[in-house]
Amino acid sequence: MTTAILYHNPRCSKSRQALDYLQQQNIDFQVLEYLKTPLTCEQIKDLQSALGLTSILEMTRIKEKEFSLAGLTKSSSDEEIIQAMVLYPKLIERPILHVNDKAAIGRPLERIMELLGV
Repeated sequence: MTTAILYHNPRCSKSRQALDYLQQQNIDFQVLEYLKTPLTCEQIKDLQSALGLTSILEMTRIKEKEFSLAGLTKSSSDEEIIQAMVLYPKLIERPILHVNDKAAIGRPLERIMELLGV
């Protein structure tokens, strides 16, 4: 298995729960604190593809104040939302576990378990 990447926000309880779970299961993974190291447009598109999402809105935290600060609406284009995610990484749903060419948003944690085949 290729090393997994956990897109993590340490202030988020669901993200901490996923981190704890992966550590308890002795999963080989690296942590990427995406608020400290914002993702590029290409990385966000890769995650969208790995998640199997047809719309970027499915991995967007639309209730964050940054959503409206960026001038976004639910009808904004994927490209506009991705650009806003680069500027405001807080808009990216969390946690996300990326393994090989697949990924899962850990809300609920069982989605990560399914990804890992647990």
